[in-house]
Amino acid sequence: MNLHELIEKTVVGLGYELVDLEMSPRARVLRVFIDKPEKERGVDIDDCVAVSNQLSRVLTVENVDYDRLEVSSPGLDRPLKKPADYERFAGSEVHLKLRIPFNGRRNFNGVLQGLQDGKVRLVLDSGEAELDLGNIERARLVPKFD
Repeated sequence: MNLHELIEKTVVGLGYELVDLEMSPRARVLRVFIDKPEKERGVDIDDCVAVSNQLSRVLTVENVDYDRLEVSSPGLDRPLKKPADYERFAGSEVHLKLRIPFNGRRNFNGVLQGLQDGKVRLVLDSGEAELDLGNIERARLVPKFD
């Protein structure tokens, strides 16, 4: 089992979603971003502590060599990583960056309409766009402040 699978299995086993995992060169620093969709206000410090404690134990048992483990929420500008994220956050404003330009553009800001047949649907100021999921380099929610 690779490190990503090990961490995901542990996080999911605790009732959380693994949003992202970042590893510094040679995996010296592990950054784990978790979420709990059913929790209205998102994860808090107690959630991060619980996951961090369990991951520390699992990584020790599995002899994973690392210097520092950081567990946190994905933040207000949460990245969209999995196809399910594009459905879950339909209706939200997003910023997307493409690998290969579409109509001469690589960056898009719009309201996410979901995912259909491998295409991410967006409502833009200039109309609508359907972008290939496989061409998306990076996607993040745009924070809203009331």
